[in-house]
Amino acid sequence: MDRLSTLLSHFGVNAGTFHSGSFCGLGLHEDETVGHVHLLQAGELLLKPGNEREIRIVEPSLIFFPRPFTHRMSADEAMGAQLVCATLTFDGGSGNALAAALPDYLVLKLTEVPDMGNTLEWLFREAFDGHCGRMAVMDRLFELLVILLLRHLISSRVQQPGMMAGLADPRLSRALTLMHEQPAKAWRVADLATAANQSRAGFAEQFRRVVGQSPADYLVSWRISLAQKRLREGRPIALIAQEVGYESPSALARAFRRKTGLSPREWKVDS
Repeated sequence: MDRLSTLLSHFGVNAGTFHSGSFCGLGLHEDETVGHVHLLQAGELLLKPGNEREIRIVEPSLIFFPRPFTHRMSADEAMGAQLVCATLTFDGGSGNALAAALPDYLVLKLTEVPDMGNTLEWLFREAFDGHCGRMAVMDRLFELLVILLLRHLISSRVQQPGMMAGLADPRLSRALTLMHEQPAKAWRVADLATAANQSRAGFAEQFRRVVGQSPADYLVSWRISLAQKRLREGRPIALIAQEVGYESPSALARAFRRKTGLSPREWKVDS
């Protein structure tokens, strides 16, 4: 089972490059509907995320905002900042299960993510060499970069409770991936515990501690996230109910309202 590919098959990532080169002045990102990836290739940069204190970045770094999040970047000419930037969206919107499982933002030195080295080298070469088709290539490389970052986060095993922490756990990840791959199946805790090679009680306790929800609550959350994505795509609710494990549209609507406070129809209008 490939825990990351399964996730990305549901919630793929799309990038759009919008800046490459010198950066001098002020860049403010607020009231936007997209996430962002910024790569500081050289020089220094000041970053102010939301209402938090300003961060001075003095080494080549990756700045990752998986969801819309107000932030300000600034640099003067003496700082020599060289930036490559892209917008970022996940299929299913910024509230989908994958995007919601990630932190508000990350700042990582490029030396901390050595597996990205070849991709970063290629991306910077495209950014600064002026080849034809460079924007299309850079968009794809940014998407690859995000996938490599997700792989890095899972392998690092240093996360707050949630999906990513569960996927980083060798035993829990088997159970999570089964739910991700087969959301319509009526999973019992005993079945998931067997997949994780744990006792039922031990599995349920560890799942709640690491993921922050019971297995049953997580399955409902995953199903509703999939239903939201399919609603955005214009799929009929009767088909969606069948695909995500509910015996009828009304059963899906009840679960949907318990999780979101809205009916599927109301949510689609507001989203």
